[in-house]
Amino acid sequence: MKRFENILFFADGDTEVGVALRRAMALADSNRARLTVVDVIEPVDSPKKVSTHLGRDLSDLLRERRLETLVGLVKPFEQLIYTEVFSGVPFVEVIRAVRRNGYDLVAKSARPPAGFSDRLFGSTDMHLLRKCPCPVWIDRPAATDSYANILAAVDPLAPTGEGCDRLVMDLATSLAKTEEAALTVVHAWRLGGESMLRHGRFRLPENELNDLLRSTESTHRDQLGALLGSYDKGPEDPGVHLIRDEAAPAIRRIAEALPADLIVMGTVGRTGVPGFFIGNTAEEVLQTTLASVLAVKPAGFVSPVQ
Repeated sequence: MKRFENILFFADGDTEVGVALRRAMALADSNRARLTVVDVIEPVDSPKKVSTHLGRDLSDLLRERRLETLVGLVKPFEQLIYTEVFSGVPFVEVIRAVRRNGYDLVAKSARPPAGFSDRLFGSTDMHLLRKCPCPVWIDRPAATDSYANILAAVDPLAPTGEGCDRLVMDLATSLAKTEEAALTVVHAWRLGGESMLRHGRFRLPENELNDLLRSTESTHRDQLGALLGSYDKGPEDPGVHLIRDEAAPAIRRIAEALPADLIVMGTVGRTGVPGFFIGNTAEEVLQTTLASVLAVKPAGFVSPVQ
């Protein structure tokens, strides 16, 4: 069971206690974890005349007022909650805080970009999902206090060093138990070069291609079974989907059909280019889902934010 010890909640301008903050508080309480609520004030170019009139720098004043708001947000709650306000680029300062203080989870409410009602995550959200070294949990604005359906997207055949399926399953199974939610596991597979083998100059006879497809599916089924065996599940269980399709549309289709309240999935850094997804799977899912997301990185992930 995955447990958190040091949680950072990024208020991102919140002035009221919402579902995401209540969830972070409950998670900290159940894990006996330290919870810190932070926000970031972007620097303000304060004219000298204004600073003279106020008797202090405008950025300092804004930071002080924001801290007062955070203290007010957490004051009604009995548990010990720390508050802090930084100055700078929001996602950069949050990631720096993670690196500096060893937070093992960042949580926040989603901030959809203005004018894009079909998208859940704004720019800051996407930067954190791409670049934060610890798990990032972003709740959709319309999320409920409890989840009914949790979806775990896994890829047990990911290249060595790029997989994080154990962490995905640890989190998803633990949360499903805590939330008393149904857990669905999705793994999509494809035969590389199938179109060329079916129609191209290297076309295979139909029977040989079908044998290759069956062999490929069997390999994925075996690897999925090896992963799920540690969680008392198997590829044939209800709620486990082994799908022949591209990963992003398969995940999206199952998530919409449930519908999923939370998707737990890995985001993987492309070799030599830290902070970016490998391929388009995670990017496509994150840009189109209406579910909340808990995104994790492989153990060797290095954030590009220093």
